[in-house]
Amino acid sequence: MDSQALQLSPKHQLFLDRFVAVCQADDRVLASFLGGSYAKGTADAYSDLDLSLITTNAAYDAFFADRATFLQQLGAPVFLESFGNPNIVFFIFPDDTEGELWLGSASRLDHIHSGPYRVLLDKQGMLTGAVFPEREPTQAEQIETLRRQVVWFWHDLSHFSTAIGRGQLGWAHGQLEALRLYCINLARLRQNFLDAEVGSEGYWKLEQALAAAQLAPLEMTYCPLERGAMLQAVRTLVQFYQEQAQILTRTHGIAYPAALERVMLDRLDKLKTA
Repeated sequence: MDSQALQLSPKHQLFLDRFVAVCQADDRVLASFLGGSYAKGTADAYSDLDLSLITTNAAYDAFFADRATFLQQLGAPVFLESFGNPNIVFFIFPDDTEGELWLGSASRLDHIHSGPYRVLLDKQGMLTGAVFPEREPTQAEQIETLRRQVVWFWHDLSHFSTAIGRGQLGWAHGQLEALRLYCINLARLRQNFLDAEVGSEGYWKLEQALAAAQLAPLEMTYCPLERGAMLQAVRTLVQFYQEQAQILTRTHGIAYPAALERVMLDRLDKLKTA
């Protein structure tokens, strides 16, 4: 492993040394590699470790079931979760080493990584010449993503209106956050229609995806827990949404929900006099 060329932090260097040693000693493990920002050459002081490990086909199920025991050979993790995913485990160790470990088997590698990587261990040469293409959604998938973002905005606006009408300001404030995320997702789609982070991960590396000027109109929507301020914020979000959604739906052949818009805007108008 040529980890020195990666300019690892001292704690990450020590962790990878332990990780490779444990992998080397485990007959179930065929190979392992490092991806993410370290492999791309963009790591900074806040980067975590994106690790992938390949087992034999026969050992995979048992290895995943026993993943905690494997990782405990590296120390005593203070956080270890798979979030219901059968291929990955997220970890944090007491020295603040954080990362994720993707697990694959010899005959099933396509799900564990995309993009550049650095080999840490390869017992049988299976990674020689291996390429993991960057994952990118298809045009059809993004059109469906766009449709959902365009329509669901108004659904969450209906929740905002109900919350404000009932005087439930905490709930209303939470709906502002949901509406803001729709706006950010639409702006990302307008900037790069095949942006794979659009959806629940819309805030992921947001400053790299959009210029500050593109986000400036949303700044005032981070408002106090106060009825008037929230009504003003939601109007700003609606205006931002309309600008993005109307252009995107025309460009990609999706019907803009004009009738739904009228119903929801009527609700907002009634709130001003309530």
